Amino acid sequence: MQSRVGSFSSLEEAKDPSFKIIHQSNRPFPLRFLQYLLLLLGIGIVFSFLCMYTSRNLKVQNVVPVIQSRFQSCAQERNNLESWINPPSNLLHNMNDTELLWRASFVPNIKQYPFKRTPKIAFMFLTRGPLPMAPLWERFFKGNEKLYSIYVHTLPSYKSDFLPSSAFYGRQIPSQVAEWGEMSMCDAERRLLANALLDISNEWFILVSEACIPLQNFSIIYRYISRSRFSFIGSFDEPGPYGRGRYNENMSPEVNITDWRKGSQWFEINRKLAVDIVQDSIYYPKFKQFCRPACYVDEHYFPTMLTIESPDLLANRSLTWVDWSRGGAHPATFGKNDLSDDFFKKIFDGQPCLYNNQPTSLCFLFARKIAPNALDHLLQHSSKFLGF
Repeated sequence: MQSRVGSFSSLEEAKDPSFKIIHQSNRPFPLRFLQYLLLLLGIGIVFSFLCMYTSRNLKVQNVVPVIQSRFQSCAQERNNLESWINPPSNLLHNMNDTELLWRASFVPNIKQYPFKRTPKIAFMFLTRGPLPMAPLWERFFKGNEKLYSIYVHTLPSYKSDFLPSSAFYGRQIPSQVAEWGEMSMCDAERRLLANALLDISNEWFILVSEACIPLQNFSIIYRYISRSRFSFIGSFDEPGPYGRGRYNENMSPEVNITDWRKGSQWFEINRKLAVDIVQDSIYYPKFKQFCRPACYVDEHYFPTMLTIESPDLLANRSLTWVDWSRGGAHPATFGKNDLSDDFFKKIFDGQPCLYNNQPTSLCFLFARKIAPNALDHLLQHSSKFLGF
């Protein structure tokens, strides 16, 4: 039994001696090779995945912070009440007139303010260039910084040189050329109003020129304006050639001859009327097209429009004293030698007027036209003449 088994074993080995050698030496080789290839392939896949992930992660890190920072800035601006109620820190914005008037026409529907608001007077200076009376105005403003704001409209080429300590420093708005008697003059006034409306604390708006001076101290003027139930803009029906004679029938039906009014260019109005002026798209086109010299639009546009829209809010007089007694197209100009006790007495003791429907002798708060050579004289006697 054992010999047969042994013979069988010997026979199997002798039958094909090369077959067994090949089987034992070559069969493990493909398996190891395949394993090696699979290992390399796995390493390559892992490496490729890591490269893709790293590349994408680096790109995201480079982009995300920019997007995230913008989002946070926008969110902070919208969620912060102060960003809506604080006045612009820089008046030199990039808005054109269309954008500016649209932005300035925003009106809150809730009348009660959810913060402490101190109403201010916006003093709007319409001038071609320098403000020769600036030192007198600075003396007038001193100590009342929380109760006023200043806006200056000049020729666009003019650059002011006020010192940082001046009340007029940085108060020049983006301006355009304004020509006397043309619609560009009303455009300048609307531009001043629109810029002033961006400060939600501005409640009253006074238009003055470089030749204007205050006739009272700041406290009297602030109290007079803030307690008035009316806005001060001249608006009267003049039947002669310089009133109704300037009316153009093409302005109807928006403006009829019975609505036609005339008044001084220099006004004081409240916030409601200021918004009405900057948002007007009904009367503006008519006046721009049909009120041309010798129809001087700055004397008719605002008085007529506001008389049609809000007659019950107008005092129908100006707060700015002028002298037309010498005749001509422009009022009289007064220099150093004209500014005496009698000059101011004439203004203060003139015809009485109505204030809140009651008679008063205090009718004018400002005067024009005052020549630049009168500045030193006024500074020397301001406490005597003007009370400050």
